[in-house]
Amino acid sequence: MSVVNQDQDGEDARPRGRTVRPPSWFGGEDEAPAARGGMFVEVVVNRAFDQALTYHAPRKLVAGIRPGVRVRVPLGKRGGLVTGYCVSIGLLPPEGLDPARIKDVAEVLDAVPLIDARMLELTRWMAGYYLCSWGQALDAVVPAGVRKQAGTRIGTFLTVPEDARRAWLDGSLEKTLTAKQAAVLDVLCQPDGGMLTVSDVCRRARCGSGVVDGLRKDGVIHTVKRRLSLEDSRKEEPDDAPPPASAESPTPPPTKPKLLLTPEQQKGLDALAPALQGDGFAPFLIFGVTGSGKTEVYLSAIEQVVARGREAIVLVPEISLTPQTIRRFRRRFKKVAVLHSHLSDVERHRHWRSIAQGEVDVVVGARSAIFAPTRRLGLIVVDEEHESTFKQESVPRYHARDVAVKRAQLEGVPVLLGSATPSLESWANAERGRYVKVDMPSRVEGRPMPAVELIDLRHEKNMTGGLSDSLRNAMHQALDDGGQVILLLNRRGYNTFVICPKCGDVVKCRHCDVAATFHKGRRLLICHMCDAERACPPACPSCNAAVLHYGGIGTERLEREVLMEFPFHAARRMDSDTMRRHGSHEEALAAFKAGDVRILLGTQMIAKGLDFPNVTLVGVVDADVALHLPDFRAAERTFQLVAQVAGRTGRGDRPGRVFVQTYSPESPAILHAARHDYESFVTQELPQRAGGLASPYGRIVRLVARGRDEGRVKGYLDELAATLRARAEASVRFLGPCPAPVLKIKEEFRFHLQLRCATAPPLRALLRDLSSPPAPPKVELAVDVDPVSML
Repeated sequence: MSVVNQDQDGEDARPRGRTVRPPSWFGGEDEAPAARGGMFVEVVVNRAFDQALTYHAPRKLVAGIRPGVRVRVPLGKRGGLVTGYCVSIGLLPPEGLDPARIKDVAEVLDAVPLIDARMLELTRWMAGYYLCSWGQALDAVVPAGVRKQAGTRIGTFLTVPEDARRAWLDGSLEKTLTAKQAAVLDVLCQPDGGMLTVSDVCRRARCGSGVVDGLRKDGVIHTVKRRLSLEDSRKEEPDDAPPPASAESPTPPPTKPKLLLTPEQQKGLDALAPALQGDGFAPFLIFGVTGSGKTEVYLSAIEQVVARGREAIVLVPEISLTPQTIRRFRRRFKKVAVLHSHLSDVERHRHWRSIAQGEVDVVVGARSAIFAPTRRLGLIVVDEEHESTFKQESVPRYHARDVAVKRAQLEGVPVLLGSATPSLESWANAERGRYVKVDMPSRVEGRPMPAVELIDLRHEKNMTGGLSDSLRNAMHQALDDGGQVILLLNRRGYNTFVICPKCGDVVKCRHCDVAATFHKGRRLLICHMCDAERACPPACPSCNAAVLHYGGIGTERLEREVLMEFPFHAARRMDSDTMRRHGSHEEALAAFKAGDVRILLGTQMIAKGLDFPNVTLVGVVDADVALHLPDFRAAERTFQLVAQVAGRTGRGDRPGRVFVQTYSPESPAILHAARHDYESFVTQELPQRAGGLASPYGRIVRLVARGRDEGRVKGYLDELAATLRARAEASVRFLGPCPAPVLKIKEEFRFHLQLRCATAPPLRALLRDLSSPPAPPKVELAVDVDPVSML
């Protein structure tokens, strides 16, 4: 979806004349635009249409206009003001446009550009690839706290015009001023006076505000408005006290322990060395088993980049769940910015400014950190690149891993994708030669991979809860030997469903087509789709039977079972219900590391990124949770989850054991995960995807229509599918339309349609214009390119 100027014929008409880019946070002393007569700018707004609009910048705004700043412009027949991004500048309007009819820019919102030229190029690529508007991509790049300028205020300051300043300095102005007026001018014309308010000047000149007002009326001094951060506001006091001793002392350098790399780590680093020392794009897939020391390779690679005066971006799947990783980075590097979802808008804005001003060496964060405004980017690292959390589920529906590769290409820097269980897309790219694969098949210090035992739940006759006799006995043995235990159950709540034994109906959420989950601690049924809560019904809502059966096991019930079975060993539950408070993740993991907690149980948040040498047993309570979902990635996700959590044990001097409870022990995903055999799983899984053009053999776009009127939604998607089929190439395969696996979410019915093709261009050409047929009122269409979830 290309972005064009607004012109009468609707053709691509770019502004004639030289595009200029004045100085900004991003460096570079470019030529300033011509100030006489104003200029013409292209502005992109956050609307569904993918078109840059042409505006005229009046002479008074020319000095502040540059690509990457936000502006307020009139839009539509009524001329209401909206915020947009200036993306280019020209001295002449596009051909075919009458300059007299081009509307004026109303206001420039930013003193410096929020986005540099390469980020503009990246967002333009995102708009075309993910089939969204350029404005939607731009708003995804700039955090809300930055757009709102959180933590800043507008200040009014005094300034002396240049002609009055010269007259004061040569003495000709002093003859016409009173003594107090002269004192004011003396204060304002000091070389190091800085920005001073009226109160600052009155205090220094020992006069009243009337003196200042008189000079303003005479035009001798002017007022200007400047936006200041809160830190700058606190520095307005001219007679600041000396900084405390701690501020004068240099910050102690971070501790850099002398670590000897293993032969595998050194071999991997040697393979990266030419790219790290060069200035070109180079993608790598670091395929290392759990415990092989991939993080140390990342750290050593970043050290080389930082030593060259460059910066690094490190993406991790869930920033709040990796405190160990953050500590390792902060021990090795002095200037680390951590971007995560718990930051306030003010904190996020402060980090953004620090990064843009070149004050940070390493940026660590979740998916949105890929847009950090680094000035001298030298390396991008994507840890656990297979994780689905790198996919954005709202517009623009980008995948941070793929955006990271594209940004590295645009910046001309290497990108490292690391995982013990790579996504099949990355694995295929390595097999095709698009990525360089770096193998790390052994654990640090030659430690063995943990032994895995499969427990067939079909043959367990005495199970009354979530723990089989085999797993329970293994836990007793591990705890008696002084070890620690991790239990994985990827289901929250106490009971996962409530069913009527008489009519067989399941109690569902009132707003979604999913079973409500019983949370015993709150005595409520909660929907895990929309978070709606309802009281537990005294009888069946369908047949009014007096008795309901509560079934299924969640982490809350598993916690109760563990506490009853092991009353003398402290246990801690980690899921989204218990980890709501800021810092709760770090607190729980610190207690586990210290040995105060002996049993750690939870959802997938405990399955990755944890390194505790004393963990000697891992139990997967139900390995089948995601195995049978209607999604072609179900087997891949099951393999990754089991393999990742199995890797949490055996990382110290003591060997580890893994028990996997399953009703499907013959499933290739579970069998190969038990054997720590990723390549055999890939060999088994890939042929099953080839025939259906499933990724990585084909490109997929999923269209989801939703609305409150089921018939209207279904009819619209049927009509859209017929229209697309009529103009599609023969190579495009259609699946659907049909009801989505979860038919209703938040009172909206959902129908979906999949389009598959061996290559992307036919899909992109077909979906470039989805305006016909138009969506009926109160029906929305979501376009998901490279979907991760099919539910």
